[in-house]
Amino acid sequence: MNIIELTIPKLGESVSEVTLSKWLKQVGDTIQLDETIAEVSTDKVDSEVPSTHAGIIKELKFEEGDTIAIGDVFAVIEISNSDVTNPIKEEVVVDNSNTEINKKETSTKIDQFLSPLVKRIIKEENLNLDEVLKIKGSGYNGRISKNDVLNFINNTSEQTSNDNPVISSASLNGNSEIIEMDKMRLLIAKHMKNSKKTSPHVTAYVEPDVTNLVKWREANKDKFEAKYNQKLTFTPILVDCVVRAIKDFPLINVSVDETETKIIKHNDINIGIATALPNNNLIVPVIKNANTLNLEGLAKGVNTIVDKARNNKLSPDDITGGTFTISNVGVFGNLMGTPIINQPEVAILATGVIKKKPAVLETEYGDIVVVRQFMYLSLSFDHRVVDGSLGGVFLKRISDYMENWDINQSI
Repeated sequence: MNIIELTIPKLGESVSEVTLSKWLKQVGDTIQLDETIAEVSTDKVDSEVPSTHAGIIKELKFEEGDTIAIGDVFAVIEISNSDVTNPIKEEVVVDNSNTEINKKETSTKIDQFLSPLVKRIIKEENLNLDEVLKIKGSGYNGRISKNDVLNFINNTSEQTSNDNPVISSASLNGNSEIIEMDKMRLLIAKHMKNSKKTSPHVTAYVEPDVTNLVKWREANKDKFEAKYNQKLTFTPILVDCVVRAIKDFPLINVSVDETETKIIKHNDINIGIATALPNNNLIVPVIKNANTLNLEGLAKGVNTIVDKARNNKLSPDDITGGTFTISNVGVFGNLMGTPIINQPEVAILATGVIKKKPAVLETEYGDIVVVRQFMYLSLSFDHRVVDGSLGGVFLKRISDYMENWDINQSI
């Protein structure tokens, strides 16, 4: 038998200790991998603590109400020897004399070594026992993780697609043409499909009056280019407003870990700019540490990565590490869009075309109708971790920064 010590996991950058709120298991109880053993609380959040192994609880080292430091051992469990050496595969014994009974017993034994999250994914994807046995576990001692299951599903889908190409339900005739997707389009399709499967998408909209912003850019773009040797498009101005809003609401600049039980808060603000390529594909190069750049730095960053993207000169580092993405659908003349989140981020902003519209303004002499410049902003966000209130106020804050752009600021 083997003894495993469970420690209090890190729950945030500034959290050094927790209070034990409630034990959900007692000494002698059996616990599964990823099953919650206790509830703890901090001055910021209440959390569940999952077990990192399956086994029998031998010792609980604290009482409810005690304070425990991050990293301290709080419980001890005992695992069997079979748990140490690839437990799932060793439990599988082929017995052709009674296939139905053997499969039932094997399924029960495998089920004991799967976390609740993995079981849920297997059930949702309708994987049978034979398929589960084909999954190679990358976790502790060969355990099957969430990513192992998702990778198996994706690989199986690709293999099926290659072996049995899907044909549209529309009949093919002499006027139809089959176009093979190139490698980039296949990757985009897979990424978008996985994003919709991973994140419950919600989209919110605002329509800021950007008249002052448009006037300021028009009056200063030539001066800006002469001084900094950089074109001043609307994109770096928008990025500046987004970065300021993220600083106000940092929980937009997060991602969800693979267990879907922890939120990873990013201190660096790395802005991805969705860029259309000449071959009609899409790529998202990233402006790193946008929170440290002024308007000149943002303009240089935007111009550099867009130019590199369109000339196929991006490096791997240029397209990784993004924490928030902006997609400009207005460049195609579109009013608005409902963008798909760029995983593992939790939000993406789409910007529509800027258009002149009549607007009612209040004056000391009464309401008047004038021509103003408006654009739609649409924010898609991951409802697992971003509620409507956070998504709504964040989007409105971007709008406020755009509407209140200082028309008198100098270059």
